[in-house]
Amino acid sequence: MRPGFVLEVDERTPPLLVHSGDGVLLERFPLGTRVVYPPQPWGGVDGVEAAIGAALAAPVGDAAPLASLLRAGMRLAISVQDVTVPSPRMRGRDVRGRILEQVLSLAAAAGVDEVSLVVAGGLNRRLSAAEVAGVVGERVFRSFWPDRLRCHDAEDPAGLVEVGTAESGEALGVARVVAEADLLVAVEVVQAPGVGGAAGLVQGLSSYASLRGVRSVAAVMREAALPGAAAGGPRDAAGGGVSAAGRLGAVLGAAVPVFAVAATVNAAVGPAASPFLTRREWEWSLADQAMAVGVGRGMDLLGGRVRRRALRELAADYAITSVTAGEISAVSAAAWARVSEQQRVEVPGQADVLVVGSAPFGPYHGSGPADPVLAAHAALSEVFGAYRGVPVVRENGAMIVYHPMAARFSQLHQPSYVDFYEEVLAESSEPATIEAKFERQYATDPWYTSLYRTSLALHGVHPFHRWYETAPARAYLGEVVFVGGDRAVCARLGFRAASTLADALEIVSGSVGRDPSIAYVHSPPRLVAQVR
Repeated sequence: MRPGFVLEVDERTPPLLVHSGDGVLLERFPLGTRVVYPPQPWGGVDGVEAAIGAALAAPVGDAAPLASLLRAGMRLAISVQDVTVPSPRMRGRDVRGRILEQVLSLAAAAGVDEVSLVVAGGLNRRLSAAEVAGVVGERVFRSFWPDRLRCHDAEDPAGLVEVGTAESGEALGVARVVAEADLLVAVEVVQAPGVGGAAGLVQGLSSYASLRGVRSVAAVMREAALPGAAAGGPRDAAGGGVSAAGRLGAVLGAAVPVFAVAATVNAAVGPAASPFLTRREWEWSLADQAMAVGVGRGMDLLGGRVRRRALRELAADYAITSVTAGEISAVSAAAWARVSEQQRVEVPGQADVLVVGSAPFGPYHGSGPADPVLAAHAALSEVFGAYRGVPVVRENGAMIVYHPMAARFSQLHQPSYVDFYEEVLAESSEPATIEAKFERQYATDPWYTSLYRTSLALHGVHPFHRWYETAPARAYLGEVVFVGGDRAVCARLGFRAASTLADALEIVSGSVGRDPSIAYVHSPPRLVAQVR
């Protein structure tokens, strides 16, 4: 469990592993480049079942043990995350299913007969039956699906209850099964600091109208609090949207008591049989070197459909590093502190240029390819935003991202993304303009709504919210260049394209000079940069 550190590239530094969409490559970086290495993945707790039982019996904050909150005749609702976390998916038995089994055992012992479970997917796509079973476990799935275990539907008038009014005057609606319960047990996996908690719970169980103010461009810009993007204090952690959605969380908390259970995972990014993914390059064995080269060439040789199938089946051998239960804010604080401790790396000062790779997996990809909208979101929101204090790159600096940026979309999962790219981005890439002119149209389009409710499609407004989340980085950075990116696609999104790293550095030299300081954030695995 070695900590992360910063390496300065010299003549002895070997080529470094870089992820580029659904491929990997070995890249030589300019001398003097600072390489930010993530910590090695932590080991797990001794006995996951025992850790779950201990958390339920000894919660944090002011909460009483779960068993004492359960009684015969009560209505119990249990929410569980969808498959967006962890990413990539968890190999083997999902820890959320293990938590659910213990919660349900306590409920049965207390004589609770009225139990409903809801997958809190919000505006994400609904899950297939197989995916739900993978999250909750076969025993829970067989006992509750489909009558008492369902995916949340943010567009179901009968399934939503009004619990207040937004500042805009629109009704705030949450899932009826939750609002009418006597107790909500919220189960989640935490993989990154600042993500999930009350904000994630609200976004997973609310209506689209409830989230308009939370996911607006103005809200995202306020909460980023970057010098070039919005006024305010320094950003504390990745994720965004916490304080605005927290206001909605207060509405939900007033409607029903919440008992939260959160498990944290380590920074594994693949199977244990592929250790080169988390080892430092100069420590690679001959087998690691051969595997790294083989994976890169093998992915190039695979056809698109076969390559996507291989990536869809990618799973990580995570270790469970903690389980915490109790009052939701206390649980979130403890879980975020745990993952932050696992992922934090001290970085000596900001750089003129930030270089990052892009992983082939992501929370919204599903079985589809890494399309350019989600690729931009991953780089400019998730990776760029993984810092404490100030970003790794200075204001008006440059960001260089490795990704092919091909206009490929999943017709099953991303129908609104196709039209967002073809229609919306063809007219403007500015988030505020897009929000004002197009959001309502896509949010209320009956075709997108039907596909969201009856198929496996993301909500019609889903690409808008992901695009808004790139706005703070776009306002802060001087230039964004994609190495290997399709030039026409990058231009449509408001970015530049380059064939090589050298070409990208030449493109940004007008703004950062010909001898800029460069930082390469070597991820995945995940890291959180603490810039000194």
